[in-house]
Amino acid sequence: MQDVASQVTPHIAKRLQEEAVIWLTTVSSDGTPQPNPVWFYWDGGAFIIYTTPSAAKLKNIVRNPRVSLHLEGAEALGGDVVVFTGEARIEKGASEPDAGYVAKYASAAAEWGRSADDLYAEYNVTLRVVPTRLRAF
Repeated sequence: MQDVASQVTPHIAKRLQEEAVIWLTTVSSDGTPQPNPVWFYWDGGAFIIYTTPSAAKLKNIVRNPRVSLHLEGAEALGGDVVVFTGEARIEKGASEPDAGYVAKYASAAAEWGRSADDLYAEYNVTLRVVPTRLRAF
């Protein structure tokens, strides 16, 4: 099986770098898909997402770590469909947020009157999603 990261074209890589939101879909206990827009950072091999400790998506991931992530398909944002599927892992004990993530969202945090430290104090659970499949069309 080909490594998913090697399938990321320059166009997709640009979108992963520039787009603020990706949709993370987990599955609830009754089997209902639960899509949520989340901030993310693509490190070239995995997606890094931060969430609050009380987020329902954490319970869903503990029960079933299979998730999907997709970018907006709107014409203004690239006009194509990009969907990743993979495994989500809840990482424990990270002392600081990922530097790439902080750099990506520093201006958005400032617009909200928040620092990266403020956001990380609230969104202090790290999710790492390693994609196993990419569909783009």
